[in-house]
Amino acid sequence: MNDKPSRWEGVFFGYATSSFADVLRHSAPHLLPQGEEAPRETNRAPAVPHGTTVLALRYRDGVIMAGDRQASEGYQVASRRIEKIFRSDDLSGVGIAGAAGPAMEMARLFQTELEHYEKVEGENLSLDGKANKLGQMIRMNLPLAMQGLVVVPIFAGFDERAGVGRLFKYDVTGGRYEETDYFAQGSGGKDARDSLKKRFKRDLSKDEAVRVSIEALMDAADEDLGTGGPDLQRGIYPTVKTITRSGFGEVSDEEIRRYCEAILAERGRS
Repeated sequence: MNDKPSRWEGVFFGYATSSFADVLRHSAPHLLPQGEEAPRETNRAPAVPHGTTVLALRYRDGVIMAGDRQASEGYQVASRRIEKIFRSDDLSGVGIAGAAGPAMEMARLFQTELEHYEKVEGENLSLDGKANKLGQMIRMNLPLAMQGLVVVPIFAGFDERAGVGRLFKYDVTGGRYEETDYFAQGSGGKDARDSLKKRFKRDLSKDEAVRVSIEALMDAADEDLGTGGPDLQRGIYPTVKTITRSGFGEVSDEEIRRYCEAILAERGRS
């Protein structure tokens, strides 16, 4: 009997696991977030675009997620049209804040992680399980975070078991904390939270929740250099997504433009 391990053993090992990160860790560790390290010759983080600001709030039918479109690099605008809200699966999404490249990579890997789990296990993770899985991925990014490439997202989704929308915030070590009503993250996060605190109320309709989220982003843009406000001339508007029992949806640019024009008109009269 030949006890020598097959040359294919290392290729197929781990593919039955429900964790896609474990598969990568065994077969392609360089594709994991910590596989790309910042230069070691200096303690200064490399100059990379950072994305801010993102928020989430509960409303009558589920959760609204929204973000501005600007990415900054120091005191310069790196991009005016970056997407910061990503669909994770049919019932959840991630809003990215921090180093844009690693954050977008984490969001895409998280989506693949959930798809892989569903294929292997034949069912979806619970919303708590998804939130925990994202916390593990943030923890994996800690070596890069210690070098300045910090990624701290917001996670939100519709909990089918509880029949409500829920949202979670994280710290840089992957610690997970649930917020009951709303939260905002990023350089303009505090200003957005202050705005949400004044305008949020329980059982908001969709229209009310969309307007409250857009106003919060506009208030953040007024106070924070890194947050971009609506640009009517270029046709650049905040991103707004809805997550309900029916799935992950998108509010159109045309609808968002009407909200922005109405808010600006009201502020112009005051």
